[in-house]
Amino acid sequence: MGPFLPAICVVLLALNAAVSPASVGPEDYPAVDEAERTANNDIIFDDYRGKGCVDDSGFVYKLGERFFPGHSNCPCVCTEDGPVCDQPECPKIHPKCTKVEHNGCCPECKEVKNFCEYRGKTYKILEEFKPSPCEWCRCEPNNEVHCVVADCAVPECVNPVYEPEQCCPICKNGPNCFAGTTIIPAGIEVKVDDCTICRCHSGDWWKPAQCLRRECLNGQPSS
Repeated sequence: MGPFLPAICVVLLALNAAVSPASVGPEDYPAVDEAERTANNDIIFDDYRGKGCVDDSGFVYKLGERFFPGHSNCPCVCTEDGPVCDQPECPKIHPKCTKVEHNGCCPECKEVKNFCEYRGKTYKILEEFKPSPCEWCRCEPNNEVHCVVADCAVPECVNPVYEPEQCCPICKNGPNCFAGTTIIPAGIEVKVDDCTICRCHSGDWWKPAQCLRRECLNGQPSS
């Protein structure tokens, strides 16, 4: 193995020269942004866990101190585990409430609806009104409208009329009935022609009149 020793020594010397510190200069390191390194060194994050609590505005509170964290209107107590906030049983908001404020721990109704709405109009509590001639309505304390529709009696005539602002039809000429195609008043005998006398049924105005015909000669009653 004698002839190979000089060759091995030469290879080892070459490797040592390649990794020698003297052969590595500053230019061989990757460039580092000095400003970035300085900025990273200046960032310091405060850690208040187990020491205090911080609200939404950045204020720090000591353990055991009561405060409002900002996201809740209910008071909180600072503990080692963080804020512990009150969770009261708030009263229910009135279903007719029209204005709710959230300034306190519980929402508060500031204005309750004190009127009724009916067909696009508003009415005061206990106010009575007639939306139509046949309806009588009232605004109830529960903000609901209760109406009563008039129950009209059957008119005792065959030609009833409806007057403005009146719900039920009326018989302007009193009770009557039909005698053929002629309308006659009720309660009396009516001579509808020279040979015929008719009378309305008592109380049964819708029935045709009872008529009595006499024997006539040339349109004149016989003697």
